[in-house]
Amino acid sequence: MKEIVIISGKGGTGKTSITASFAYLGGKEVIVADCDVDAADMHLLMQPDRRESEDFYSGVLAEINQEKCIKCGKCAEVCRWDAIPVIDNKYVVQSLDCEGCGYCALVCPTDAISMNEQNVGNWHISNIKTGTKMVHAKLGVGADNSGKLVAKVKNEAKALAEKEGKEILIVDGSPGIGCPVVSSLSGASYVVLVTEPSVSGIHDLKRVYELVKKFGIRAGCIINKADININKSNEIHSFVKKENINLICEIPYDEDFTKAMTQGKTIVEFDNGKIKQILDESWEKIKKI
Repeated sequence: MKEIVIISGKGGTGKTSITASFAYLGGKEVIVADCDVDAADMHLLMQPDRRESEDFYSGVLAEINQEKCIKCGKCAEVCRWDAIPVIDNKYVVQSLDCEGCGYCALVCPTDAISMNEQNVGNWHISNIKTGTKMVHAKLGVGADNSGKLVAKVKNEAKALAEKEGKEILIVDGSPGIGCPVVSSLSGASYVVLVTEPSVSGIHDLKRVYELVKKFGIRAGCIINKADININKSNEIHSFVKKENINLICEIPYDEDFTKAMTQGKTIVEFDNGKIKQILDESWEKIKKI
């Protein structure tokens, strides 16, 4: 099984729209994984039915039993994140500030503080409109451990692909270079870098490729909205040539991307012209590579 991961150094490059298009072109031959768990949105284009759903638990959070608490204040004294203020004459843990270190529970003289495992989101296995399946998830608001949730999504997607005899797993990775991206890249066969011809686009392309190089994974590049700044597009050309990155394609700016999204469609469903041809050829090129 080959695992194709599509990532971008920054948000807003069109990564998910392109990934969804490849998923549509792959049809029943692929399994799809949406690993952008912090801002999951492939479901808007893939129409999943959420056939199987499961809560995801990771990390712990302090909780104070008010009946046991003697209000000595030792927990608040040792909390370096100031997560235990006094509210209505009670010491209360602020969930968004607590890092789950457990120091407060350790110093509590009455064992009034427990460290409880947290439900930080949920993940799903869904049938999608292309006749195959997608594994996807959503991280809770303000929740930590997105990298672990990404790992869960990928592992379930791999197992599903092997079970159903699919040869390709398409992964929509997170933008940036943080833990979710590292988790997305783990085990990848090939990485597609989606960028745009802007100062921030080029900066973040270079930054995320440094991460890809550390994994030793082959990479290709798609320049989206390539015609909005020809000079910056040429700069990207020079960079990918220098780094031996496959230039997969250049996609011109086209408002049909937005029109397609408003109808819940991928651009290859909506457009029968130049954009569809470019993405058709790009998908075939990626499979050959």
